[in-house]
Amino acid sequence: MIVDDPDAKAEVEAAFAAYERALVANDVAALAGFFWPSAQAIRYGGGENLYGFEAIRAFRAARSPAGLARTLEKTQITTFGRDYAIAATLFRRDGAPGKVGRQMQTWARFPEGWRIVAAHVSVIDEP
Repeated sequence: MIVDDPDAKAEVEAAFAAYERALVANDVAALAGFFWPSAQAIRYGGGENLYGFEAIRAFRAARSPAGLARTLEKTQITTFGRDYAIAATLFRRDGAPGKVGRQMQTWARFPEGWRIVAAHVSVIDEP
């Protein structure tokens, strides 16, 4: 297995960047397109446990668009082979001083492209 195959890594980096743009713009349709459209997709958030694509999509549709801007830090994307990747980043929001957010995503390549199959987002006090 090749870790950090240059082509796969570039593809996931581009997908991750596009996801981030959609997130801060609250582009609900685009955000849904990044997740695996399966009942097996999972997203754990700051106050919710979402099982399945439909639950993830419904959460995004109901979420307030206010205060989504953020700054990323220490983003690390690692690919394993050509079809599997992990993306991890820290984030900060101006409206949450003294807090640091943590985000991890598991990406898999499908015939239609890279999709998030599992995600975890949490916020903690600044260590």
